[in-house]
Amino acid sequence: MLEFIQLLKQRYQTVLQQLDKKNPQYLDFQQRIEQLLHGEAFIRKGELLDGNPGFPLQVAVIGPTQAGKSSVVNLLLNANAAGVSPLAGYTVQAQGFCHGLTPDDCDGMQHYFGRFQRLQQTELRPGRYDCYSLSPSAGASVLLPACVCWDTPDFDSIDAADYREGVIRTIALADIVVLVVSKEKYADQSVWEMMKAIEAFQQPTLICVNKLNEGSESVILDSLGQKWLQTRHDPLPTVVPLLFQKAPAVPSWPQLAAHVFADLAKKVTRHKHAARQQQLLSRYWLDWLQPVFAEHHAQHHWQTLVDQALAQAVKEYQRDYLNHPHHYETFQNALLNLLTLLEIPGIAKALGKTRRAMTWPFRKLFALGSGNAAINPNQELGVLNQLGEHLLIQIADRLLEKTETEPADSRWWKETAMALRQKRGDLLQIYRQAVTDYHSDFQQDVEASAQRLYVKLQEQPVILNSLRATRVTTDAGALLLAIQAGGIGIHDLVITPLMLTITSLLAESAIGSYMHKVEAELKQHQLNTVKTALFEACLKQRLYLLPQGVLSPTRFNISEQQCHAAELALKEKKHGLRLL
Repeated sequence: MLEFIQLLKQRYQTVLQQLDKKNPQYLDFQQRIEQLLHGEAFIRKGELLDGNPGFPLQVAVIGPTQAGKSSVVNLLLNANAAGVSPLAGYTVQAQGFCHGLTPDDCDGMQHYFGRFQRLQQTELRPGRYDCYSLSPSAGASVLLPACVCWDTPDFDSIDAADYREGVIRTIALADIVVLVVSKEKYADQSVWEMMKAIEAFQQPTLICVNKLNEGSESVILDSLGQKWLQTRHDPLPTVVPLLFQKAPAVPSWPQLAAHVFADLAKKVTRHKHAARQQQLLSRYWLDWLQPVFAEHHAQHHWQTLVDQALAQAVKEYQRDYLNHPHHYETFQNALLNLLTLLEIPGIAKALGKTRRAMTWPFRKLFALGSGNAAINPNQELGVLNQLGEHLLIQIADRLLEKTETEPADSRWWKETAMALRQKRGDLLQIYRQAVTDYHSDFQQDVEASAQRLYVKLQEQPVILNSLRATRVTTDAGALLLAIQAGGIGIHDLVITPLMLTITSLLAESAIGSYMHKVEAELKQHQLNTVKTALFEACLKQRLYLLPQGVLSPTRFNISEQQCHAAELALKEKKHGLRLL
């Protein structure tokens, strides 16, 4: 699941860079990236707890700029551990301080922070955001149990976007959250947006209202309570007021709140982390995957478009070749093979030599006059090659139509149309080679049909002998006709009279119905072979995959299989138990 969330976040970030800030999707995508950061960090925490059951308690002090977070951290630790400055944005890295334990007790911390580098507190620099520190605290505090207390950067300044990921990772790591606000900042929208965003973490929370003027507590605390109830669904947590103190004095912690952290620690329920993680991911899942599902929807539309174009091509193949009275020649080729089988031993060889000798001058003449072109090009090859070109033109037209009729996905369709233009030449070349290979391979099926007819004829000796006699006499007449024609259309002129005679004899004989059956079966087999070998195996799969090959920064390109695997992981708890 972690890998999928990281992949989704990375794709969002890439797509966001291509969007104009005025685009309505821009703010939505920004918000989803932050939600994904929360989800990623919370999953990381789950892995950390699984691998380190005794991991120390974590307390994160968070808040807007100039709220006094670092001062509160020092107050809680009873030490001057966190750097304090009157300048806004002084703290830009998460800084952890070990109270009642050592950094060595935090095994697994570096794995949790991932790409963030652990540095010494003195090594932290203002412009370096992909790092954190973990240091021992010199003080001993009666307020905190043994824990790591984190001082965090603000989440509301102009520069907060640069170090926001570090803030989010630290908040997700926390078992207890301490929200520090001042009287000037407690009502800021950024504060309550953050508190709403982390509600799914279900962390025990404490609110410290800092820099209060004496006597103003009740008004501000009442207003703060209303803000909480408007933003969150859980009860208002304990609120600790801290009265204003002039620097460098440190505010004092109210005696009434001396045991608040001990009480909060009792509310930590790490064993429920898996259920909370699922709730968090489920809450945003459909929103996160909305643009991914939109691409899947467009892909399904594309496949439907391809299927329709291929189905039309099959119909045109039937119309222009298989069912065409003048173009269909496959069964005639089967009868040609039958003629070879009808050759009478002793005469066949002589007839073959005579045919080759008599037709050679004309074949040579045609070869010289037409270069490499075929003397008598095959009708089926011409029809199939023409259908391939027409098919790609038709699909290209449909793509342009989609860019106008589906504005929400117009970029997807435009990019696919561009990919088709770029790949059209390669697709046609592959298709034409497949047509040639199909036509060559299918000759075996033609010969098999001739063999079936010959075997059937052997059951009828009278018909077989009659056909053999016709084979000899008609062949001589065909050769004479070819000579008189001067070689024009040699193939047709040699074969046609013989074909008419043989076909008529077969049709009128006792095996006439069998011949029609063989012809129908050959034609159906030819249709199925063309549909499977050319339109499906050659074109369909390549066209299906065409959009997935578009390497555009505006596409998520996350497959349905990846989404399905992630959704299965979302529904399953550790050890395969289903979360209800």
